Amino acid sequence: MIRAVFPGSFDPFTNGHLDIVQRCANLFDEVIVGVGDNLSKKYWFSIEERVELAKQSTAGLPGVQVRPLDGLLAKWCVEHDVDVIVKGLRSAVDAGFELPQATVNRELGDIETILLATNPALAHISSTIVKEVAANGGDVSSMVSAGVKETLETKIRG
Repeated sequence: MIRAVFPGSFDPFTNGHLDIVQRCANLFDEVIVGVGDNLSKKYWFSIEERVELAKQSTAGLPGVQVRPLDGLLAKWCVEHDVDVIVKGLRSAVDAGFELPQATVNRELGDIETILLATNPALAHISSTIVKEVAANGGDVSSMVSAGVKETLETKIRG
């Protein structure tokens, strides 16, 4: 059995994230969406809210679960018997960021990282863009699930 983790901050979970999870579900026996914190980011949603949004967005996908992820990713993977890390790539800029991380995770936890190219139809979507569009009254229904859209709108209304 091969267990993969798709880690991220998911603030919020987008259709681009969902595409990667769906593809992972076809490749691996078990997929964990690992929701974590990045010290360099300021979040709109708490970790509990981000976990819930990811759970709503991935509900019904076989072999997929969502968990909070804390500490060093490589160490977390060892502790949770994860075989592979999966990261989505929207562009060469993402690759420049992810390749050094993959090397560090291999050194720290002897864990492989697989980089999946994003579906070109979704490559423009990022959590940052979703928040910017939503905050300015734009329609994000093509970028996120209905539940995430509703949660965003509620957050913006305050």
